[in-house]
Amino acid sequence: MSVVETRCGRIRGSVEDGFAVFRGIPYAAAPVGPLRFAPPAPVPAWEGVLEATAFGPTAPKNPYAPPLDALLPDPEVPGDACLNLNVWTAAPDDAARPVMVWIHGGALRNGSSGVPSYDGRAFARDGVVLVSVNYRLGIEGFGVFPDAPANLGLRDQIAALGWIRDNIRSFGGDPGNVTVFGESAGAISIAALLASPHAEGLFRRAVLQSGAPSAVDRSRAARTTSAIAERLGVPATAAGFARADRDRLLAAQRSATAGGTPLTGGLGFHLVVDGDVLPEDPATALAAGASDGIDVLMGGTTDEYRLWFVPGGLVERIGTATLWAAVLKDRAPWRAPGVYRASMPDASPGEILGAMITDKVLRVPLNRLADARSGRPGRTWVYEFAWPSPLHDLRACHALEIGFVFDTLDSPDSLLLAGPTAPRHLARSMHSAWVAFAHGDGPGWTEWNAERPVMTYGAEGARVLLAPRDRERRLWR
Repeated sequence: MSVVETRCGRIRGSVEDGFAVFRGIPYAAAPVGPLRFAPPAPVPAWEGVLEATAFGPTAPKNPYAPPLDALLPDPEVPGDACLNLNVWTAAPDDAARPVMVWIHGGALRNGSSGVPSYDGRAFARDGVVLVSVNYRLGIEGFGVFPDAPANLGLRDQIAALGWIRDNIRSFGGDPGNVTVFGESAGAISIAALLASPHAEGLFRRAVLQSGAPSAVDRSRAARTTSAIAERLGVPATAAGFARADRDRLLAAQRSATAGGTPLTGGLGFHLVVDGDVLPEDPATALAAGASDGIDVLMGGTTDEYRLWFVPGGLVERIGTATLWAAVLKDRAPWRAPGVYRASMPDASPGEILGAMITDKVLRVPLNRLADARSGRPGRTWVYEFAWPSPLHDLRACHALEIGFVFDTLDSPDSLLLAGPTAPRHLARSMHSAWVAFAHGDGPGWTEWNAERPVMTYGAEGARVLLAPRDRERRLWR
């Protein structure tokens, strides 16, 4: 057993494969009672030694809906004290190792730090202190009310980073050398952290995996809150929701958001431009230099859309008429399907639409952010994960790269997406690049410049390719 001293009291973790692991450490008070729809409050100090050998409670949430529930395990741990984190370290000493903080994805309504592929032992093995964080989700984390602050889940993440600044030295980490990294909604959150004055000085580097800067105004975000309130029969206020039974609240949330996905739209949860923690749209702020001085690594997977389009057969149900209806609805250029067809001659209408949405929502915004940062303080690197999974025709779908980044290809959830034959050398290459980035050395390829170099992790290994400009300029202005 391993015991460390924090500002709130002593914590006892476990030793696993030679590494010290601390799970379920509270970084803020349990968000219940008057704190349920309030900003995170300091965790009360405790006497004695807190046992930190099991994952802490997860935020209230529904399971993933079918068919994603079969591909994305989403552990649930009951309890109120969901504002907790986990630490993996080689040893709780004074070595001042680089720190990496993982912020999970899940469309701001699913996920937790206890997903098996997020195990931090490979990072600890390679000289990094790995921290993973739980934060409030769904209506309790990202509801919009007239009588409560917005972006509570994002405020939770900031509180966790503050706890890390104040305590991570006890675990062998350097509070002045912190890298935040996350995937999907986690990456969107990190883009917001880069733009938020509340997070200034809490980290030095950032990694955005399959998530671009995004936030909406209060009126748009409030549509989800209103739809859930209508189903509950309560006012669309924090006070009204606080009176609702949590099981009924989650059932109403599931009903209101059914069918919505990060790529295809529908009611869901968003970060909100609130004039406080997010004074303006993160994309605008970052393009104007809000992230100057911070090194950023960003990218995505080649076939992001296939996680949502393929398992349930949506890609096969999309015909030419649906493709053109989507073009008109999203105001994409009328010539877009033809341009994509020229480069994808054997693709179905559903695959063409998926590729268009992937570019519009993820790839192009990240490339534009890289362009805006080029030549400014703070270095920028771009990657693409292109290795095609042999399972379920997923190819290089959303979330596939996570097991490679963590070097956890044997975890149950990685096996569900990548299978048992996933290339270990590619995981070693990608994981090593993330570790090198956290150490401050750069991930190992040329910074983004006018030629737009992209490290591509594919079936042929890792190699640098150049991101094309032509289609981007013609279609996504």
